[in-house]
Amino acid sequence: MKKILLQYIDSFSGLSKEVWWLALITLINRAGAMVIPFLSLYLTDTLSFSLEQVGWVMTSYGLGSFFGAWLGGKLSDRIGYFKVILGSLFLTGISFLIVQYFSGFWSICLSFFILITVADTARPAFFVALSAYSKPENKTRSLTFIRLAINLGFSLGPALGGLIIATIGYHGLFWVDGVTCIIASLVMLQTLNPKKAKELDKEVVVEHPIAAHQDNTYLLFLIALALFGFIFVQYFSTIPLYYKEVHQLTEESIGLLLALNGALIFLFEMPLITYLEKTNISKVGYVIGGFICVGVSFILLLVTPWIGILIIGMIMATLGEMIAFPFGNAFALNRSKRGRQGAYMGLYAMSFSIAHIFGHNSGMQLIDAYGYTDSWIVMSCISVIGILLLLLVIYKLNKERMRGASILTK
Repeated sequence: MKKILLQYIDSFSGLSKEVWWLALITLINRAGAMVIPFLSLYLTDTLSFSLEQVGWVMTSYGLGSFFGAWLGGKLSDRIGYFKVILGSLFLTGISFLIVQYFSGFWSICLSFFILITVADTARPAFFVALSAYSKPENKTRSLTFIRLAINLGFSLGPALGGLIIATIGYHGLFWVDGVTCIIASLVMLQTLNPKKAKELDKEVVVEHPIAAHQDNTYLLFLIALALFGFIFVQYFSTIPLYYKEVHQLTEESIGLLLALNGALIFLFEMPLITYLEKTNISKVGYVIGGFICVGVSFILLLVTPWIGILIIGMIMATLGEMIAFPFGNAFALNRSKRGRQGAYMGLYAMSFSIAHIFGHNSGMQLIDAYGYTDSWIVMSCISVIGILLLLLVIYKLNKERMRGASILTK
């Protein structure tokens, strides 16, 4: 037991103090984002919105996320990641304090679009900051560490949010969210100010940078990643419905199954990534492995009605997430050095915004039209398409290496 604990602690060694500060800022920010998990309840219970209206608000949320990711990438290249993250955190805090005073349908749609746009401008900037604060050999582990902070924040947030709603009410959430974002910006100002923080991997100025939208290999990779996000988000929208309607699970049991995802990530992701980094498999190869795991998790649901398969399926999906996201992120960061990092990471963040915009709604429509069985078959087929796209990415990367080697020998 002591050896396992020491190995777990050792998986965090070598990370820079700036990465630790960035993780703390992320934890404060994500733990403070309590409004989001309770948004649908707030809109229906407090503002008496219909489910159709809630759907449009969530669409506004997704569009804001998409636009914010694009804007954040542009701004990161123009004014630098530090100013983008600092401004985003502070203005998001102010936005949370203001948005609680809107109650009309269109004003809520517009205000949440602006709120999420402002909040998600920080996403590409966080990736660029992480690249700057990490040694090249520690990038994947640093990314995994930030994911750990995000998951821990998302676990703490809803628990604290429920307590605040019970004692203060929904408006208390907006105040706490706003204040925590402002606190996160102040922590960043004190700890990661360019005058205090040390960049360990300074961005190399490329003589003839490749525009992110013209890097066909990278775009293929992002399309595959968007497909991965499309099927993975089902675990937080359609899969819980499947648990309840087909397997008759209670809300408590569904909550425990979903909590298994966070618990596995917290306990095993850092040691797993530390171990996998020592192998010779490429980053894209590991993303393929993640795709296979998530695709298999849907196939398992078709194999047997045994209730235990739900646990096995969740473990497989979580394993796929733990492998695909860190290595996919690391590949995007490495690729971004061919051009402007902000634009590259902006497109990366946008690929997941697309998955959220279309994944939840399409999954619901599929189930309504064809049922769960056919829907899971579709998800499995999408995983196969994603794997084929990634194999094409590997082929194109190999051609690039051969072309580079040919130039060097001339």
